[in-house]
Amino acid sequence: MKNSISGWQRVASQLVFVLYLFVLLYLLFFSESYGRTDNVREYRYNLVLFREIKRFYKYRELLGMKMVLLNLVGNVAAFVPFGFFLPVLWNGMMHFWRVTCVTFCFSLLVEAIQLVYKVGTFDVDDLFLNTIGGILGYILLRLWLWFYAKKKKSKK
Repeated sequence: MKNSISGWQRVASQLVFVLYLFVLLYLLFFSESYGRTDNVREYRYNLVLFREIKRFYKYRELLGMKMVLLNLVGNVAAFVPFGFFLPVLWNGMMHFWRVTCVTFCFSLLVEAIQLVYKVGTFDVDDLFLNTIGGILGYILLRLWLWFYAKKKKSKK
């Protein structure tokens, strides 16, 4: 993978990835619009897989589609760049299970920090959705590389 992108592309990818991480961490820990600065005194968590997903689906009309999509699609979309850039920036990450594991572990770290500092909610549904996002990012990268290789081969 390292030889498939040039030096300036690697630097640009690193800068975009760092910018992405800053935006992601801001949204996850500091964004007032997502209730991250509330002074909550109790721990909030969900340890039952699909509980919140089902709840958002069940109350979609009451909550509104914007809120449902923000929670469900937003958790997936937020981690697509993570799964895309991870293999681009680190040579050993060009394997499906490694990207999946690192995405899950990073999401677990984020959720644990949210629990400990009472910023947001520790939610196993978020772990699931974030990991799906990382997997989709990895699949998008593999598709992009496949099309790039096909295009390059057709030029010869």
